[in-house]
Amino acid sequence: MDILSIILIVAGLVLFETITSIDNAIINAEVLSTMSERAKRWFMVWGLLFAVFAVRGLLPWLIVWMSTPALGPIGAFTATFSSDPLVLAAIEQSSPILLIGGGTFLLFLFLHWLFLETKSFGLKAEKFFAAKGVWFFAIVSILLAGLVWFALGKNPLMAFGAVMGSTAFFIVHGFRQNAEKAEEKMLHSAGMSDLSKIFYLEVIDATFSIDGVVGAFAFTMAVPLILIGNGIGALVVRELTLRNVDTIRKYQYLKNGAMYSVFFLGIIMIVDSFGVRIPFWVSPVITFGVVGYFLYKSIREMPKIPRAKKSPDE
Repeated sequence: MDILSIILIVAGLVLFETITSIDNAIINAEVLSTMSERAKRWFMVWGLLFAVFAVRGLLPWLIVWMSTPALGPIGAFTATFSSDPLVLAAIEQSSPILLIGGGTFLLFLFLHWLFLETKSFGLKAEKFFAAKGVWFFAIVSILLAGLVWFALGKNPLMAFGAVMGSTAFFIVHGFRQNAEKAEEKMLHSAGMSDLSKIFYLEVIDATFSIDGVVGAFAFTMAVPLILIGNGIGALVVRELTLRNVDTIRKYQYLKNGAMYSVFFLGIIMIVDSFGVRIPFWVSPVITFGVVGYFLYKSIREMPKIPRAKKSPDE
């Protein structure tokens, strides 16, 4: 892997982690506004270390290790940089299971947003799907059945991977629903301590980080690169939390860009799991293209600030 490939992959990971964590940054900013300065500093410093190393660092490593237990903990971390034929064979054998599981998770995440979540309509078709929300559970059930059926013909463990991706989605979705209720409580409850708020914010951050970690495997299987890219993305999100959340709110279609990136990365992971090799540059290029389009659309439709009229004396 040459230096240009590494730069492109890391840049794509940083953008994807940042864009999928915008909601998290907004939640953090709202809750931090109710906390003391000391608690804010504690969360921004120690909370960042937890977010980067404990969640975005350990989770991808654990995923690779669990999908390829024969590698061991050290081998799972350095596997994609190894030239050992046995290690490469182990990765090749287990990667379809990881990829189809991650792809299923991402597709379910996109479909939930498309059918059920409140959104600014960036494309005309989104309004149609939002009016058909009752079909979400039917569609994801049929999609899972289809994935399992085709996966069974290739590798039964791939079918299990697809089911695990579905299971992970509904578990994470349940935690996020609870996080929304916890946010309301934190914003309106005067009796909750800053320590309790910090604890809830860390849990919320962990649930939101899963999207970026799972999607990262569409860019690379190299855990060190995922750690670098997602870690930098987490730093950007923390900076947005402190300084620019109100500005970010004005870009009303950024969430749309994040979710369409999730959709395309999910498709790439599933296609790759069935043996269709996708060039490494496709995921970063698609992410930059999709996010760039919705950023441009947000800027175009951003409310224009009228210029002050000049006085006759000027």
